[in-house]
Amino acid sequence: MMTDVAEQSGNTARSRAGDGRNAAPGFGTDEPAAAARIANIRERIDEIDRTLIGLWQERAELSQQVGATRMASGGTRLVLSREREILERFRQALGADGTQLALLLLRAGRGPL
Repeated sequence: MMTDVAEQSGNTARSRAGDGRNAAPGFGTDEPAAAARIANIRERIDEIDRTLIGLWQERAELSQQVGATRMASGGTRLVLSREREILERFRQALGADGTQLALLLLRAGRGPL
């Protein structure tokens, strides 16, 4: 999925910047001001990515702790109503992609079914 996005973005950048021979490497434009703006935006994107990765890992650990605590007390491995609640929250906020993201988050916390 991410490969498709990168390929599509690459094709778009090339079509906007001509054949890319004069474009700044990795920016898809030969305009210095635009390349500088893109670099600044990408720095912020990288910060967000680092934060998302950290939150993802923390969430997975917390979810694993919930499951371990529940099972140690004789409970079930999964609580499907809770998973449905999470799926719905993400779907409402982000649409179909939100559902896919929620499924990945759930899997990271509990493992594959």
